Amino acid sequence: MLESLVNPKRLAKGPWKMFFIGLLYASLSLLLVKLFFGSDPVLSKYSGILVVTFCVMFTLPFIYFMIKQDEVEDERIEGIRDVWRVHKDAIWSFVWLFLGFVIAFSFWYIVLADSTMLNAQIETYCLINSPRNIAGCVDQYSIGSALSPTGGATNAGRFISILENNIYVMIFTIIFSLIFGAGAIFVLAWNATVIASAIGIFTNYKLSGIPLGLVRYMIHGIPEIAAYFVAALAGGILGAGFLRNGVKDKKFYHVLENTILLLFLSLIILVVAAVMEVYLTPLLH
Repeated sequence: MLESLVNPKRLAKGPWKMFFIGLLYASLSLLLVKLFFGSDPVLSKYSGILVVTFCVMFTLPFIYFMIKQDEVEDERIEGIRDVWRVHKDAIWSFVWLFLGFVIAFSFWYIVLADSTMLNAQIETYCLINSPRNIAGCVDQYSIGSALSPTGGATNAGRFISILENNIYVMIFTIIFSLIFGAGAIFVLAWNATVIASAIGIFTNYKLSGIPLGLVRYMIHGIPEIAAYFVAALAGGILGAGFLRNGVKDKKFYHVLENTILLLFLSLIILVVAAVMEVYLTPLLH
């Protein structure tokens, strides 16, 4: 029933509508997991993964049809301008969807005041920010305490580290979308929940701090996620083009050329996002 709420063909006139779909899907995902699995002694330990799984199930129909629609158009276009013209609505739709995810996850995570809802995401955040004391970091975040910022790395070192990690995620996203065209939405939904947990930590679990938290993490988060969406779209289109035409058909080479252009665009956006994360994000305390 829920998948019928979204018709990709209507998004050409308003990709921003996906923002509200993102709010709905993310809210339902977190609330349903809280309702049905929050008190389960076993499954509650995996609430963070279950939230992402529900979100993926809700979103898959839209992602699948969007990729199929764009793959057909890719057989007839060439050049970076045509590639952007054809795919810009899909990319903006994904960005708006992701923004809706982040806001809804952040809001309900703080309102429910239950750190187990995004437990895996907190561990991931601690792994990045406090790798030598992950257990202590998780305990500190679970009671809503603010963690003292960690330092020691130069800006150049952070830039290389962040860019390497982002490229790794991009490659993983491409592989995911190649294996299962719409499968990369798992990576993107996961990133949305990680950012939501980071916003909760940054705001010390206060609703009033969400706007500043969003600005802090969306400065680099929006271009970063846009790059992953471009990569996911490229992988899905390449896989669909291969199955549709085979490697000997001329149409497949058009799809391959457009895929390479999309990946190049994704890499450029990731570099820009890494620069913003290193030099702009720390300015917002």
